[in-house]
Amino acid sequence: MVTAISSGISISISCKFEPRFSNPENNLFMFSYRINIENRNDFTICLERRRWNIQDSAGPARKVDGEGVVGKQPVIPPGGSYSYRSSCDFSTDTGQMRGSYEMRNLDTDTLFEVEVPSFMLMIPHRLN
Repeated sequence: MVTAISSGISISISCKFEPRFSNPENNLFMFSYRINIENRNDFTICLERRRWNIQDSAGPARKVDGEGVVGKQPVIPPGGSYSYRSSCDFSTDTGQMRGSYEMRNLDTDTLFEVEVPSFMLMIPHRLN
């Protein structure tokens, strides 16, 4: 698990290789990840946008920029948290993701950026 705190927001990420949805013979490696976002500030936030840089070990980086996460723009009160699961495919057995969330402080109606820590996605035998 990877955890980091940025702008008073704790981001924790755990990853899993999904062999059932992968096809290594055709260079398809599917991974799932779970992200927990904890608001350690004294104000309510709304996650408005996500930005990802996704890189496997074979090709150029993919960039993703869109509203919310998994179709939602969650509102997280002080001391609250929000978790979601998503997935990513790679053409190699190892990849990396990093990015940021654009949050809105709902008390002051101002935007701020929260860094999502870099995390590796790799098939289990690569860890040995």
